[in-house]
Amino acid sequence: MRIAILTLPLHTNYGGILQAYALQTVLQRMGHEVLLLDKDRDIHKTLFRQMLSYGKYLLKRYLLQEEVAFITPKRQNAERKIREQHTQQFIHSHIATYRIRRLEEVKAEDFDAIVVGSDQVWRHQYFTRLYDSPIGNAYLKFCTKAPIKRIAYAASFGTDEWEYSARETEECARLLQLFDRISVREESAIGLCERKLHRADARLVLDPTLLLDKEDYIALVQQAGTKRSPGNLMCYILDNNDEKEGLINRVAHERGLTPFNASSKVEDPYATLEESIQPPVEAWLQAFVDAEFVITDSFHACVFSIIFGKPFVVVGNRERGLSRFTTLLEMFGVTGNMLHAATDYDSHSSYGIPKTTVELYQRAKQQSLEFLSNAFR
Repeated sequence: MRIAILTLPLHTNYGGILQAYALQTVLQRMGHEVLLLDKDRDIHKTLFRQMLSYGKYLLKRYLLQEEVAFITPKRQNAERKIREQHTQQFIHSHIATYRIRRLEEVKAEDFDAIVVGSDQVWRHQYFTRLYDSPIGNAYLKFCTKAPIKRIAYAASFGTDEWEYSARETEECARLLQLFDRISVREESAIGLCERKLHRADARLVLDPTLLLDKEDYIALVQQAGTKRSPGNLMCYILDNNDEKEGLINRVAHERGLTPFNASSKVEDPYATLEESIQPPVEAWLQAFVDAEFVITDSFHACVFSIIFGKPFVVVGNRERGLSRFTTLLEMFGVTGNMLHAATDYDSHSSYGIPKTTVELYQRAKQQSLEFLSNAFR
């Protein structure tokens, strides 16, 4: 089959990139031709919208006395490409894409099936902002009349709370009835699909990154000739604060490890352009190879710690959604690896990956692969 994948637009997020790569790779190995719907993320503003933006800047800067700067769309596009130069290189080299500016441009007749997922593709605030599109398009509103298979694989709401309006809920429920198979990434999403969207047949499956083997990721690192990491305590923190810094220092001291950051300051609005250039995807994977311990607040860093069999702790990241963490850790029997606060760290715990986790992982992986294979029969 010729299959399109609809996920959140790829940028500098390692987990987002690798889940798309993994899903495409698995489907290709099943014999399908697969393209990722790739949104053009350049800012295209009319003269009127540019003038409106400049007016808002003047209002904030001189009337409200806010410390803001005005950056032209041309400069915004140029700086974004500098920040994403390494991650985009990975995307261009390893992910086959179908380039669009708007989802309505997708020619459904070009495909036999569209897979929605994974990542937080059904999270309202993410999808509508990143696609500048109504949430209905996350449920394939843009191709409702096309005679194609509609599959949701490991789609995620990202949160237990319902974020859709009543009208959006009604529309998305209607659109979801057109789907042939539905699977989600969080236990709570099964209930949301049933209560809010009237589909009681949603299945729980693994994030696509967990469908590949550790050796698949090591092959990417070796192919790129990636250098060793500058330490052995991998720190991948999305929302840094003094508490997390204190945890890093404590673990480094107690375990005799050398901490290193596995990303740039790409999300820090006060960082310089040079400081915000995201390192290559392969360097992030290399960090797991070299790590003796991982500290993170990222869902996908938890995933790759499990794949690589590395001891880890994750500080609960409520703002970015906790349900995906709890489902993952409960599924693999490592709930003790989550810290609700950095001060919950127990110096006497190894935080390692037990043998039972490996067994649970392999069983869940087989079930998820079977779901994906059967979905296209």
